[in-house]
Amino acid sequence: MPTTPQSAGKLFSFEGSEGSGKSTQIARLLAHLQQAGREVVSTREPGGTDLGERIRDILLHKDEGQGMCAEAELLLFTAARAQLVRTVIAPALQRGAIVVSDRYLDSSTVYQGAARNLAAGPVAAVNAFAVGGIMPHLTVVIDVPTEVSLARVRQRSAGRPDRIEREDAAFFQKVRDAYLQLGRDAPQRVIVVDGTQSPDAIDRQIWAEVQKRLA
Repeated sequence: MPTTPQSAGKLFSFEGSEGSGKSTQIARLLAHLQQAGREVVSTREPGGTDLGERIRDILLHKDEGQGMCAEAELLLFTAARAQLVRTVIAPALQRGAIVVSDRYLDSSTVYQGAARNLAAGPVAAVNAFAVGGIMPHLTVVIDVPTEVSLARVRQRSAGRPDRIEREDAAFFQKVRDAYLQLGRDAPQRVIVVDGTQSPDAIDRQIWAEVQKRLA
């Protein structure tokens, strides 16, 4: 699949540790875009398609997902991503829509690559194959300290965390460190936003960056 032309739609992805506040800020961005009269497609990873949602269930909730190796986890995430790109994201971009995705390929770089200790080369190769050249025009990383992330996860999960949320503090510290490194490595595409600010302050910062990409 060829890279999406810059004259077509825009893809904005949100990343961050569990409990970073992505959902809140995605909802706010969607509202801004809709008020601006833009066609908006909202999706999530893993998921966003019938196949992707089935894979999500295995990855996060089903007993069959317990104890899976890191390589299998990577391939399942990227299988869901490949389906999402080809059936939802690419068609939306081609007709000029704005796609807002709750996670995208950077999640695999961070969670399966850095946190699961898989080699960067194979992870990048599998990611590239899955997305077929479709890269975000902007990636927003919402950063919160690991202890804040864990406290929010405990609060929202009500004692029933999913398979990823059950990882320990060391795992989530690797996740945070990798996201911060991503911001340093790709500053033209990735912005890192302090997630301990007020929701309004975070919203203003994100909307200002999105408007630059829409201009």
